[in-house]
Amino acid sequence: MPPWLQWTLIIAGLLAIALLVAFIGRQFRALRDSRRRQEKAESFQKERRDSMIESIRVLAMAVEENQVEYSEACLRIKGLLDHVAPELLDQSPFRVFQEVHDQIQHMPTHRARQETDARFVEKMDRERLTVEKEHADAIRRAATAIRHHPFQA
Repeated sequence: MPPWLQWTLIIAGLLAIALLVAFIGRQFRALRDSRRRQEKAESFQKERRDSMIESIRVLAMAVEENQVEYSEACLRIKGLLDHVAPELLDQSPFRVFQEVHDQIQHMPTHRARQETDARFVEKMDRERLTVEKEHADAIRRAATAIRHHPFQA
């Protein structure tokens, strides 16, 4: 084999090696960046979940201290549990949050409530207060239980 061909093949081999090293380096950086983004997203999700759990506990404490209407607390706790631990809504004593939610979810809130006829709002309020009275003990027990519940990661 002539020397010029040997040198050409050596240079082509070195060039191929250099291109492969560059490609591997780029893939490695992309993988590292992807892992960093994944870790950041997981950290954000964990912080968000921890914040929701803290909100559940604060709402439960407010129920225990009669600082919030039971119906509102049930709606909010049920909404948070849907994201944190939806399986709890099927278990006793937490089932009451789902039951109260199901009984009052049709009622207007916020702006819709303001735009609704006053007589209809009064009727809905009476219905809501009846539901609250019917479930008051169960709501308090569930609030105490959820405040002390050890949420899994």
